[in-house]
Amino acid sequence: MSQHTPNELTEVFKRDRDLLTRLKAGDAHYVRLADEYHEVNRQVHRIEAETEAASDERMEGLKRQRLGLLDEITAIVTQARGAA
Repeated sequence: MSQHTPNELTEVFKRDRDLLTRLKAGDAHYVRLADEYHEVNRQVHRIEAETEAASDERMEGLKRQRLGLLDEITAIVTQARGAA
């Protein structure tokens, strides 16, 4: 299996790597959301890579959760871009 996990935040926000670093250092809410996003994203990746079994319902629930977290993170990044 590849060590690369798709949909990492540094991939999603390629042009904002420095901003993500600043948010991680100074925004506890962003850190909590990012940590949760990474955990859910890794679960989705393990299921897609077939290293972990899951029902279709669980997989869809995880994908919805990941999307909701990404929406919240995007709002934070967008706001931080405007403040920078």
